[in-house]
Amino acid sequence: MKIIRRVGASPHERGSMTGDTCPDIFELNDGRFAVIGIEATEALDPELPADAARGENERIVVITRETLVRAKADIPAE
Repeated sequence: MKIIRRVGASPHERGSMTGDTCPDIFELNDGRFAVIGIEATEALDPELPADAARGENERIVVITRETLVRAKADIPAE
């Protein structure tokens, strides 16, 4: 598994002064995406709708709206 590119603007481009610890989205060489965000599994797990499930090895992370909106143009349609 390897990161092949950042999806969207870098933290620095989104206004982070250091660019060190900000949400980020990366495309992986197998077509999946990796997300750096704030871990919020405990808080949001009870909020999941009835038709959603989280595997034991999965976590819920939160990213800013700006991170996702700025990534939209870089997300492939298929």
